[in-house]
Amino acid sequence: MRRERSSGILLHPTSLPGPFGIGDFGAEARRFVDFLAASGQALWQIMPLGPTGLGGSPYSSPSAFAGNVNLVSPELLVSAGFLDRHDIDQFGDKRGILEKAFHHFKGRVQGDPELRRDYDEVLGHASSWIEDYAFFAALKDKHHGASWWTWERALARREPAALASARDALRDVIEAHRFFQYVFVRQWLELRRHANEQRIRVIGDMPMFVAHDSADVWSRPHLWKLDEEGRPIVVAGVPPDAFSDTGQLWGNPLYDWDRLRSEGFGWWIERMRETLRLVDIVRLDHFRGFSACWEVPGTDTTAEHGEWVETPGRDLLHAMEDALGGDLPLIAEDLGLLTPEVHQLRDEFSLPGMRVLQFAFGGDATNPHLPHLYAPNVVAYTGTHDNDTVVGWFKQRGAEGASEVERRERDHCLRYLATDGAEINWDFIRAVQMSVAEISMMPLQDVLGLDASARMNTPGRAEGNWGWRYATGALTDELAARLRKSTELYGRLLEHSRVD
Repeated sequence: MRRERSSGILLHPTSLPGPFGIGDFGAEARRFVDFLAASGQALWQIMPLGPTGLGGSPYSSPSAFAGNVNLVSPELLVSAGFLDRHDIDQFGDKRGILEKAFHHFKGRVQGDPELRRDYDEVLGHASSWIEDYAFFAALKDKHHGASWWTWERALARREPAALASARDALRDVIEAHRFFQYVFVRQWLELRRHANEQRIRVIGDMPMFVAHDSADVWSRPHLWKLDEEGRPIVVAGVPPDAFSDTGQLWGNPLYDWDRLRSEGFGWWIERMRETLRLVDIVRLDHFRGFSACWEVPGTDTTAEHGEWVETPGRDLLHAMEDALGGDLPLIAEDLGLLTPEVHQLRDEFSLPGMRVLQFAFGGDATNPHLPHLYAPNVVAYTGTHDNDTVVGWFKQRGAEGASEVERRERDHCLRYLATDGAEINWDFIRAVQMSVAEISMMPLQDVLGLDASARMNTPGRAEGNWGWRYATGALTDELAARLRKSTELYGRLLEHSRVD
């Protein structure tokens, strides 16, 4: 992976402003990219682009391959000729807008060879998964969103006669879902091209696990540890620690690694290939899982009684390198308590790990998240999507009800950064930018200096996550100039021209 001393911003597209409920790939997204260029940033980090799961989480998706079509811009559908302007006002939801666009598409595509070629080319790259996903999504519509294992037994178990009958009955709905994925990929690739033309690379995100109620598990159940009824025998989580007496029970089904290995890890290879079609660099979430996974019995209600089971991550990474050209552009999410085997695996593949400044304080000078201990081959963050904002973090530790531990962290932070905390977000930005880490990253909330109300996600909280959006007009020329000055001062400013 080619790395240069550079800097970037973490912002998921759903957090863009705009008139359609969540952000999308339209004009505001291009303005954000232009802000990145104006402020001297060379990287845009996003979260997974797939359809969201429970609570709007992009980390619990019904597909490891498909895109979240709620990110499709209605305005770009108009400019592409798939909608009339009044269609946007006629429908009150994104699904209605997309279905109207599909109706227009069907009327055009037969007489437009160029459109047909583009449609076939875009979806042709997705041939390994698009048919299964579109069929799964159509069946979910038919069953009003019910989980696949509650469908008629013949469909849940994929009996050929039942599948053939359902596929014939749902032919138009299946084609609609194919079209939705086409416009998602087409709009996203145009936005990414706009970023690449200004020498801005996109960091994507690959969760370790997939949701049980997903097209992947339904279409290829043999790749997961399931019982005869399709229910997980074991599920993912993490064991009890200082933060939780019962651990974290994530509930994702766990892979049957022997079957995956027997098939040459083909599903993983295709997943990485598709992800690298959409982004320039991939962050491997829960990198710990490439060494071992915490397996919890599928019937348990907490993660207390699991066990660490080794996984063939080394063989998997080698297989992906062999299939996709070696030296893949990957970042290892290596946070938390890790074993020497995890560090060895990360270093064997020369993967940059992560350091988070919010984790640095309250201990002693040996904390690896303190900037004086960074190595060049790391990505240094002020915070991540799972952290509070820097301003929120700092205010909490100075609040009346703060604990002794929190007050100690605040005091350590002030002394270490040699600041009075008046602009604590800029103190954090300056610290990661001046460090030797080759890449420094800041959530946009920290650049804007926002408090805890702008937090993206609180792990362990079921509601109130993933909904933050920044205000229209927040990305001012003055803010871009200030960030650019800091980026240049610490040697992270790249000339913004086309990505190699």
